[in-house]
This record gives sequence, structure tokens and C-alpha cells, in this order.
Amino acid sequence: MCSKQKELIMTRQQRRIQIIQACLDQQKELADTARREMDSAQQQSNDYGANVDRYDSYRTKMMRARDMYAKQLSNANAGIRVLQSLLAAPAPAKADHGAIVVTDKQKFFLSIGAGKFLVPHRATPEMLQETFFAISAQTPVYMALKGKSAGDSITLNGMTQTIIDIL
Repeated sequence: MCSKQKELIMTRQQRRIQIIQACLDQQKELADTARREMDSAQQQSNDYGANVDRYDSYRTKMMRARDMYAKQLSNANAGIRVLQSLLAAPAPAKADHGAIVVTDKQKFFLSIGAGKFLVPHRATPEMLQETFFAISAQTPVYMALKGKSAGDSITLNGMTQTIIDIL
């Protein structure tokens, strides 16, 4: 085995950390964007000057935008805290919170509702990234997967998926 191939091989724990870190990086990017937009809306409101009247629609619009971005920032920070705790946690043996579930059709990270994220592929350099879906405990897919093991199948919306691996 050449040194290039050895570099591509990683342990299950390393792969798990790589996947969680990719999701964490996406959440940090969302938090940074929300923070910038929140600050921008606040600055625009400040630059606008004193209220013209109590029904000043521009200032109201900027304050609503600031509040919306503040809520997005708060949600992103909560997600970051959850993901950071999962970095240190051991991999569950069955599909449960913190598990990375690989099926024959999709790859799920049972954690927070962060949606689709990309992870560098571990084995083949020609396939640069793999798609994963970070899903929260409130989703039907999460509920169908919960407690399952490798080899089990789930059927959701008429589509059957077989669990290949759990990291």
C-alpha cells in the first residue's frame, strides 16, 4: 500500500469527527453571517438618524431585520454548542442522537436540524465530497431511524432504506 493510500484511510472515530466538524463549520459560518447581518441592520438604523416620527417605517424595518438575525444567531449558537458536545461524546451503537447513519440511499447525522452539508470523501480522491443531512429529533426520518442497527430497514414515504453503517 502506497503512502497516498494510507493517508486516505482513517479510523471510524476520525471519520466521525470529520463529519461532525464539517457540520460544525457550516453552523459557525451561519452564525458569522447572522452576526454580520445583524450588525449591518443595527448600523443602518443608527446611520439613519433620529426618528422622523413614531411611525418611521424604515427604522422599524431595520429593527425587525436586526431582531430576525439575532434569533438566527441564537439558534446557530445553540446548534454549535450541541455539535461541540457531540465531538467529545462516544459514538452510539444504535441510531440515536449523535449517530451518523449511512443507508443505501442517504447519509444522516442525527443531531440538529442543519440540513444538507458536504464532507470531504475519505477513500477516493476523484469523489471530492459526500453529502450528509443533519436532522433533528422532530423529523419523521429521525423517528424512523431511532433505535435501529446496521442491517435494519426503514420505510418512509414509500421508500425503503437499509442501514449500512452507524458511526
